[in-house]
Amino acid sequence: MFNTYLKRVIARDLKTLRAQVHAYPDENQLWEVPAGVSNSGGTIALHLIGNIRHFIGAQIGGTSYVRDRPAEFSNKNIPREEIDFRIDDAIEEISAALDQVTEDEMSATYPLAFGDVSLDTGQFLVHLTAHFAYHLGQLDYHRRLVTGMNEVVGAGQIAALVGSDER
Repeated sequence: MFNTYLKRVIARDLKTLRAQVHAYPDENQLWEVPAGVSNSGGTIALHLIGNIRHFIGAQIGGTSYVRDRPAEFSNKNIPREEIDFRIDDAIEEISAALDQVTEDEMSATYPLAFGDVSLDTGQFLVHLTAHFAYHLGQLDYHRRLVTGMNEVVGAGQIAALVGSDER
């Protein structure tokens, strides 16, 4: 069941990522970096997609995805349509990867260590979901800051966690 819950949360948050990206009325605003802010909304989106596709899709699911973390932070003006394609790929890859993880594998050590820190796969996946949510919040504030719009996009809706596990 843990896999099912993770799939639902991650799928919901990837769909929220798409909603955030599309909530910028002017696509150019997605790439603005206001004073006092380190990254544009587009950069945050690319980082989230690359992070989750690498750590779940490639490391757990065995996809052919190769992460280029520096490009996540240096690429600019990627069209929304391309970001949508990447989100779609992430949803498919993460769902397929989590479908194959057994309970024993969730308790086993995650395949990568971080410095001298190793975590069980389940622990690391919980960390990834929290990391994703943290950056979604940054994206929301970035959008509000550069657009002056206070509208919400329905992030974190509990209702999205109930029901089918459609990809």
